[in-house]
Amino acid sequence: MNYTIITSRCKAPQYPPTPCCDAFKEFACPYADDLNDLSNDCSSKMFGYINTYGNYSDGLFANLCRDDKIGLICPASPPTNVIGADSNNSPNIHGSSLLMLTVGFLILLMWK
Repeated sequence: MNYTIITSRCKAPQYPPTPCCDAFKEFACPYADDLNDLSNDCSSKMFGYINTYGNYSDGLFANLCRDDKIGLICPASPPTNVIGADSNNSPNIHGSSLLMLTVGFLILLMWK
């Protein structure tokens, strides 16, 4: 995965919430179904890679990014001619989706 979306916009020492959270959602929302699936470890792996490539501390995005008490709200993607993929062959989310990364956040916070 290319983590430049996040690492180019979310920089130390300030970690400004709007650019950091917008970049995080842009990166993670297309994969909301996989990240919310508790039968896999996608969420914990993603946070591990984000923290490694961005040199972020554990829990940064959990503390910084909150849309509601359950998780992050992913914006709707525009409809395409091919169901389930856009012109770049990446997953498409129709309508709003909730990215419930709370579980992943809690797992990472417990590892501290």
